[in-house]
Amino acid sequence: MEKGQEIAADGEKVPEQHQHAIDVGHVNHGDGKGEEDVEKERVAVAEEVPKKKSRRVAALDAFRGLTIVLMILVDDAGGAYERIDHSPWNGCTLADFVMPFFLFIVGVAIAFALKRVPNMGNAVKRITIRTLKMLFWGVLLQGGYSHAPDDLSYGVDMKKIRWMGILQRIALVYFIVALIEAFTVKVRPTTVRSGPYAIFNAHRWQWLGGFIAFVIYMVTTFSLYVPDWSYVYHNDGDVNDGKQFTVKCGVRASLEQACNAVGYVDRQVWGINHLYTQPVWIRSKDCTSSSPNMGPLRADAPEWCLAPFEPEGLLSSISSVLSGTIGIHYGHVLIHFKTHKERLKHWLVTGFSLLVLAIILHFTNAIPINKQLYSFSYVCFTGGAAGIVLSAFYILIDVWGLRKPFLFLEWIGMNAMLVFVLGAQGILAGFVNGWYYESPDNNLVNWIVKHVFVDVWHSQNLGTLLYVIFCEIVFWGVAAGVLHKLGIYWKL
Repeated sequence: MEKGQEIAADGEKVPEQHQHAIDVGHVNHGDGKGEEDVEKERVAVAEEVPKKKSRRVAALDAFRGLTIVLMILVDDAGGAYERIDHSPWNGCTLADFVMPFFLFIVGVAIAFALKRVPNMGNAVKRITIRTLKMLFWGVLLQGGYSHAPDDLSYGVDMKKIRWMGILQRIALVYFIVALIEAFTVKVRPTTVRSGPYAIFNAHRWQWLGGFIAFVIYMVTTFSLYVPDWSYVYHNDGDVNDGKQFTVKCGVRASLEQACNAVGYVDRQVWGINHLYTQPVWIRSKDCTSSSPNMGPLRADAPEWCLAPFEPEGLLSSISSVLSGTIGIHYGHVLIHFKTHKERLKHWLVTGFSLLVLAIILHFTNAIPINKQLYSFSYVCFTGGAAGIVLSAFYILIDVWGLRKPFLFLEWIGMNAMLVFVLGAQGILAGFVNGWYYESPDNNLVNWIVKHVFVDVWHSQNLGTLLYVIFCEIVFWGVAAGVLHKLGIYWKL
């Protein structure tokens, strides 16, 4: 992209500006030309001006695609390399960037989608329908109905259905941020004055919404009383199956595993039988000597180690609204600022400021970075990282024009929902596994993993990682590219 180009806000398009030496408003009338000649010259000049070309802001698609790729990598290779899987409690690993990156790019997209709202009723209707679609797919894929790809059965006991999940959290954040953007369209300025804080003031209603979510989360987290609680552990064949455990609490403002307000709210609202039954804290030092890897339960493990916990819970999802707020702010910057320098300056200053704030909060132990609680420091750390990664993509792809190396990420990002459902959630792999020989374990996927990767490299872990890279990520990059060429996209 050349220096004179800019990125406008119409559907994430990039119009190319052309500077012309002739100013058609100052035609010399002293050369004897009549009005008709002047008009003809004006038309001729207008015809010579090339039409503006436009293309998508490729960095946004690449960022979205990167998020999907990270999800596939950590979900399917995290078992082999558990250090890239979610942090057992405090801290941040590669897997912990996935959810806030999703919410960040959703916020960016909302800024473009609702830049203009011709009909408020239709806009609210579309927002509501899209939210309901995401909730439906979320419950279907992560509520327990689908057991793909390893288990070929389907169905869920409604007494144990999981109500929250990835798409449900995205739906909640999308609904809140999109409604604020739609309802404030008439009070938002079309242009932003100069100054470092002008854009914050122009979109203060979004920041007010994020601040309200922040206050609700912080007040609840640090003031809600958490009493003792109990649960019955269910795992067929396990020595603790059917055993009841009682967790002693009776505290406020705890940010530890057992007695935090996030878990208490979910147990009260959804019921303990409707929470995620395999929380990552089972890999913490308190629960296993193999931490951060999975290992046998310690003999002196506390009672909460086998308890369910919802990583996409209600209170933590309220906090996650801030990730969407940060994302839509980056979208607003892209809309209002017309030069690369302005955009990158604002993006990078915001991103590094958030990172510094998060690091201070974490290492002073004021508010540790914690994905399971979706702590404020975690919001800042991952939001800042998202802004810096987007800036890097923007420089490489949209400023320097290095687009080809990232095309596969763009293609995946253009069909993110399809790759998420069929790839990240294992629906296609489950379909392939359904065609087996004699035993369900004797299927094409397992054969490829064993004979093409594990046996060749003589390593289960390395073989699994290479399978994920070449047979999942590369496969979906190629498949998304073919679908892009055919003009096929799945959008909610």
